[in-house]
Amino acid sequence: MPYHGSSHGSSDMKEKMKKVRMAKKSEPAKKKMSEMKLPKPLMKPRKELSKGQKDLMKEHKTHHTPAHMREMTKLMKKGYCFQQAHDITMKIVGK
Repeated sequence: MPYHGSSHGSSDMKEKMKKVRMAKKSEPAKKKMSEMKLPKPLMKPRKELSKGQKDLMKEHKTHHTPAHMREMTKLMKKGYCFQQAHDITMKIVGK
């Protein structure tokens, strides 16, 4: 059947394209911290990061997103060391 400019067929195509886009966007869900079995923090909780930790974070921030950095900072203040915080954050937030 030739196309005569009717729009009834185009809405079906729009719906199909929308479903395809939605399927591409869906990524595997990240774990929530409450669902994970977290290791015991190696250090005591603190209000600020030490100078050494701040220096490590400055280098680290060139490779990771702001969300990753916020989560790591939060965990390090709770007493997790840099490596523990990074491993946990990669599971929760990703890069």
